[in-house]
Amino acid sequence: MQEIPIESFLYHSRQNDFSRYLYTLAEVELAGNVRPLRDFSFETAELHRQHIVQMIKEQRMKRQRGIIVDFDADRFDPDTEFTKIGKGSLGGKARGLAFFAAMLYQHRDLFQTFANVEISVPQTLILTSEAFDAFIEFNGLSDLIKEEIEDEEISSQFLKARFPEPFRSDISSFLAVTAYPLAIRSSSMLEDAQFKSYAGLYHTYILANDHPEERCRLSQLLAAIKKVYASTFFRAPKAFSKRVGNRLESEKMCVIIQRAVGSQYGNRFYPAVSGVAQSLNYYPFSRMKTEEGIASIAIGLGKAVMEGENSLRFSPLHPEILPQRSAVDDILRGSQKYYYAITMNDPDCTKEINDNTTLTKVTVHSTATDYPIRFLSSTYTPSEHRIRDFYSKNGHQVITFAALLKYKTIPFTDILNILLSLGREKLGCAVEIEFALDLPPTPDQKCSFYVLQIRPMSAREETLRVAISEKDISSAFCVSHRGLGNTVNHEMCNIIFVKPDNFDPANTVKIAAEIGAMNGKLLKEDRKYLLIGPGRWGSSDHWLGIPVTWEDICGVGSLIETVHPRLNAEPSQGSHFFHNLTTLGINYINIDPSHGDRIDYQWLMELPVYSETENIVHVQAEKPFTLKVDGRSGLAVILPG
Repeated sequence: MQEIPIESFLYHSRQNDFSRYLYTLAEVELAGNVRPLRDFSFETAELHRQHIVQMIKEQRMKRQRGIIVDFDADRFDPDTEFTKIGKGSLGGKARGLAFFAAMLYQHRDLFQTFANVEISVPQTLILTSEAFDAFIEFNGLSDLIKEEIEDEEISSQFLKARFPEPFRSDISSFLAVTAYPLAIRSSSMLEDAQFKSYAGLYHTYILANDHPEERCRLSQLLAAIKKVYASTFFRAPKAFSKRVGNRLESEKMCVIIQRAVGSQYGNRFYPAVSGVAQSLNYYPFSRMKTEEGIASIAIGLGKAVMEGENSLRFSPLHPEILPQRSAVDDILRGSQKYYYAITMNDPDCTKEINDNTTLTKVTVHSTATDYPIRFLSSTYTPSEHRIRDFYSKNGHQVITFAALLKYKTIPFTDILNILLSLGREKLGCAVEIEFALDLPPTPDQKCSFYVLQIRPMSAREETLRVAISEKDISSAFCVSHRGLGNTVNHEMCNIIFVKPDNFDPANTVKIAAEIGAMNGKLLKEDRKYLLIGPGRWGSSDHWLGIPVTWEDICGVGSLIETVHPRLNAEPSQGSHFFHNLTTLGINYINIDPSHGDRIDYQWLMELPVYSETENIVHVQAEKPFTLKVDGRSGLAVILPG
């Protein structure tokens, strides 16, 4: 229909041949919708043609939702929502995504009132565990799981390895009919498991997939898949497996090749909004309740949110409550200054595939005329020290998301609430959903809301009733009203803390390395420890906290974040790093004096020093101290032994 001459199209349309043909295929609903269409209903014949093409496309996609189709190079339909190459497992992430895609279709009536928004899962190709097994066996790489070698060396060996047929041929055939940017995501057997999630430990790679030579695009895609495979054997997943008691040999990697969400603006491709929503809010404020959930959003790719950089956190049920945005100075200081986008039109086919080469970090100010920036920003007028909720060239753009949260021009928060409720009901536990919103190029088109991933937050249903008395509070060396977890722990004697007096945010990368070295020694001695430091643990932005990775602190027993006047950081909730802490039951405590919290550094400094560096101290108490956390109230205390 797209290729026939427009005169032929008009002839057959006026004769009702299209609707008649659809009736012969038993496409009764589609035929009934096509039959009443007339030329005079459209400005041009070409618009008439494209309207029918779109109707057919939507009907085909609707029929395939919730179904995982085996890839067939000769019969592949580019509009298929879920396709897989190979037999075997889909992996945890892909399995959860396919399940939720089916749920979205079965419960599509929940979203019928949102006429201007299309809600779905991006088109996805899954490379199953059979492909991973074939790759490992074909290249003799199975022994790497047992060897203690650097991540870079493992990655190098995987990149040199050959991709076995017929998997390579099928990937090439898929790529031949794929003309959009791709996200290559891990989907290991254990990833997003309800009890021992490996969230964020494996790597994701983004490709522009726009090079004019198909050979180049295939080479880049295979390299990305190999690097995801290689991350299975990296140090961090190995350390996590040992911590949770999983056999290293039992892990297998599947790969999700997913259509990247977004639109192109110049040489940049990005969604208007990316974020993560959780059905439990560990830090309720004002009228918020724990079970109402929480969300974090940012402009551009979700890297900013998932790696703990500046983003906006809000309750989908109470989007008007933004304690971090209570004053103009707070908004200016805490608003998003940068976002991540896919680099398009790069002619270099030899670059290594990683975030530094495939993504670009863009300032909001330099791209203020992009439609998403204009739509989601407000304008600050310095002469008035005032922020107005609209875009204007006469001022500075400030990302406030007022159009979504305050004026609700799109039913964004309503969609989040329904998705969280549906996910919690169908998975039977608290859930975390990654999503992206793309805005249409013209007002008459629908917005696109995509669910990128859904996983259980944690399956730990602690039944212990923790009693914390007034005596406990008065005698504790640490008290918090925002503790996470539910425990009475008498197993730790060791404490590592960042020296508060000479802390300098410029040294956070160095501090992370010092902590990693101490962690390694304690890990060998099998001694859990309490870790105390300022700002946001695990942030990729070293100006917001200590940028440790899981490998740096994999022996930690409990973790404390403190407020520091030189850091403007909110708690860690929402990142992959934070998710793994909660999954493992590692108690997390936030200390903020404005909430009545306290920590007695004088008591800490009087403990025997086990080791010390320029920035951190490792002390050891003679007797184990007692950690009590009441997860229901958020109250936490740490008592001397």
